[in-house]
Amino acid sequence: MYSEKVMDHFNNPRNVGEIENPSGVGTVGNAKCGDIMRMYFDIDEQGVIRDVKFKTFGCGAAVATSSMATELVKGKTIKEALEVTNKAVMEALDGLPPVKVHCSLLAEEAIHAALWDYAQKNHIVIEGLKEPVNDISEKEEDEEY
Repeated sequence: MYSEKVMDHFNNPRNVGEIENPSGVGTVGNAKCGDIMRMYFDIDEQGVIRDVKFKTFGCGAAVATSSMATELVKGKTIKEALEVTNKAVMEALDGLPPVKVHCSLLAEEAIHAALWDYAQKNHIVIEGLKEPVNDISEKEEDEEY
């Protein structure tokens, strides 16, 4: 049912925890399944994500997608992080069962929420970044994966 990579990121999640005085924090959830994901970014003066942490309350797939998403954005520029999609997270994990695809959408939205918070705190506009939703179940109904 789950790939080896999903199981590895669930059993050995990377970058778990919080960052004290983060540059940006994003929290998103899914009211339908109860998953909640919070992502913390430490972004340097050049706009590079030098550290990222997460805390997730949810199923194994939610933990795995959180872990993989942090791996995909760590060391990347803001622009590169913005390009990390739910599809990229799923591909990096060698896929997810169809009923768990929403977990990868949660990861993408948590990245965007943390970047949005960073932009708000620094009074900047990040080109291509839209205001994130708090509940991805609203977004799920509007989009296809």
